[in-house]
Amino acid sequence: MKFSLLKKWSALGLLFVAMCCFAAPKEQAVTLTTQDGWKLAAVYRPADNNTWPTAILLHDLGKSKASFSSLEQALAKAGMGYLAVDLRGHGQSTGGGHYKGFAKEGPDNPFNKMGRDAQAAVAFLKSKGLDSQHIVLIGAGLGANVAAKTVGLLPDISGIALISPNVNTRDVLAVPALKLYKGNVLIAASADERKGFLEASILRNVAFLSAGEGKVTFLTAYDAASHEMLDKYFISTLVQWIRTPQRPAMRPDSPTVAIDTTVETDGLPVAPSHTEQALVPSILME
Repeated sequence: MKFSLLKKWSALGLLFVAMCCFAAPKEQAVTLTTQDGWKLAAVYRPADNNTWPTAILLHDLGKSKASFSSLEQALAKAGMGYLAVDLRGHGQSTGGGHYKGFAKEGPDNPFNKMGRDAQAAVAFLKSKGLDSQHIVLIGAGLGANVAAKTVGLLPDISGIALISPNVNTRDVLAVPALKLYKGNVLIAASADERKGFLEASILRNVAFLSAGEGKVTFLTAYDAASHEMLDKYFISTLVQWIRTPQRPAMRPDSPTVAIDTTVETDGLPVAPSHTEQALVPSILME
């Protein structure tokens, strides 16, 4: 009897150990170091499987990594990974002042240098064994422009999702890199913001010309913008897009078969039979 109970407890112990070993990955705080010395605060959750996508999350101006909390929960539930970053000058990141003191103009201003923040995030994921085809960049507002610019330096990234992007935000230009990018692109814009919506439509057209229609997804909302629009409308759609970013190709039309509506008999035309008429649309018989 005692031996039987011992065996049962041993089996339960082994089961507990196995469950612990295969528990879902947990979020952890990490620090990323950029090429120019910034220390970026970030939170990282690895995907349940190393072949599943991991999203780098780049927040809007004046926001922080915490702005993606709802999306993070959805990604974790789907078994996907994420790396949410406090961009330089934001949140808990340190190294060179606050974003309110950054120069707003110039091709090399601190906002343009946020591309290095995204590069540091990619380098971190690669150090964890991920390759570019399992990494997706997701940005909102300013973060969308940073993501768009970054793919010019990292063209092998699997896809980018741009939530409320602009052609130009603090001199961070989105068009030049998109003109060269061949990966999957999702763009979401609010129709209430007329200027932003028109600029997002321009970016959609640029991506279409570069990557092709099947790789471009365009989403529209009628109120809210940036993180609020994402949380209110598009989280489930975005998670599904990460899983299957390309729309299936349309099947080509069947080749047209010409139907002769007359039958030749000794050189004289004869009206088609009732059976033959059934094969021809009535509009063609009028």
